[in-house]
Amino acid sequence: MPVKGSDADDEGSAKPVEAAAPRAKRRRSQPLKVANQIPQSRRKEIEKALEDTSPTPKKWSRKDGPKYHQFLRKRISPGTVRQIEFDLLDVDIGESWPIPITVVHGARPGPVVTVLGALHGNELVGPLALTYLCGPNFLGEGEAIDPAAMAGTLRIVPVVNLPGYRRQSRYMVDGRDLNRSFPGKPDSNTTSRVAHRLWNKVIKSSDHVIDLHTAAVGRTNMPQIRANLAHRASNRIARAFGIEAILDNEGPKGSLRRLANDSGIGAITYEGGGSNEADPESVQVAIYGVLNVLRSLKVLPGYPSRPRFRILASGSVWIRSDQGGLLDVLTPAGSFVEEGETVATVTDPERPGESYDVLTPTRGLLISTATHPFVNAGTPIGHLLPVTRGIKTLRKRLDPEGCLVTSGSDGDPPWREDEDVEDISVIGEWSGGSPDAEWGRNEESLTDDEAGEADPNWT
Repeated sequence: MPVKGSDADDEGSAKPVEAAAPRAKRRRSQPLKVANQIPQSRRKEIEKALEDTSPTPKKWSRKDGPKYHQFLRKRISPGTVRQIEFDLLDVDIGESWPIPITVVHGARPGPVVTVLGALHGNELVGPLALTYLCGPNFLGEGEAIDPAAMAGTLRIVPVVNLPGYRRQSRYMVDGRDLNRSFPGKPDSNTTSRVAHRLWNKVIKSSDHVIDLHTAAVGRTNMPQIRANLAHRASNRIARAFGIEAILDNEGPKGSLRRLANDSGIGAITYEGGGSNEADPESVQVAIYGVLNVLRSLKVLPGYPSRPRFRILASGSVWIRSDQGGLLDVLTPAGSFVEEGETVATVTDPERPGESYDVLTPTRGLLISTATHPFVNAGTPIGHLLPVTRGIKTLRKRLDPEGCLVTSGSDGDPPWREDEDVEDISVIGEWSGGSPDAEWGRNEESLTDDEAGEADPNWT
């Protein structure tokens, strides 16, 4: 089980609360920064989005005192916790797939934050992190999530895609990707019906959404945030999550994050680890990040932790094999690599004694690496953020093996102002339109019923 981190890292001790408190007013008044190295057109979009012209919603006003929270026909009292079951399908007979939702309603008004795990059923970091957050070490009187000290409402959904989770599959039972099916339709295929019901009954009434994921089959991700930085509310919680890597993109068509942004809801996607595995570091970072966001939104008391730097990436470089055979990755996800460094080798058992080195085309940070051993010429084996600035700062957070020590994995970093966080920008574009497009789709990893998703006639 993840444990709460210490209050120090390699840069010194955290500032005590009493020392930080007098600075709080000044810190809140500081505008969010937009790194100068981001392409000018994109920078203007982000700067426009960050102009704070909207007043605090009236529903968050404390003038009328505590209010009940209405959710799924239930009335939840201020300062209480409720466990509610939500049926993914509305049926009279057959499997309705009831999923548990923990609703923590604070003693004071505030935003509604929904945190989701396992939209893809075989991605287990989210279910683990959120199960811990619902447990006695984090939830309850005197703990990090104390309903009596909260403002607003927290909804925790550890497992969204229950049928996929039970089958250890990314997909729903009809072979479709739930996170490419929003907003869905009430009279269409099974996945579309589930997406429609989730959106309208659970997500639509949220002010912010945190969606926890891992890499798909055949690869693994270092902890990272995906967010549309030109969307003000999403920009805010992406930075508030408190880790170093933020990938700026709108999200795939049909994804929950993209629809949420289009509907005015702040939404981010956390990626860490790989599918069908319980990566302890990624779980701990997820817990750390969720609590950071809640503190930043003033849902929880206290100050969010911040990293020494953030990498704001608008593009990447792919490392590919030029040969076919069996892959041996030498540099794990999170490694900082130099140009021309050997990151993997490819061998062929049919031609013993021969091997091929895969070299990185430029200096940068590996945010994802392949884990599937079989490769062909052109197969991507690494996803690289080419870093040209802030190298000295980044190196201070590398472990002896050259891997980035993600904030939250080794305890809370020192308390610091947001303007003290160095922005390191990576300029470019996402090949194929999204960070994961070039990984492609491994049909061999699908079961027979999952492969139905690839058939356009199977509606």
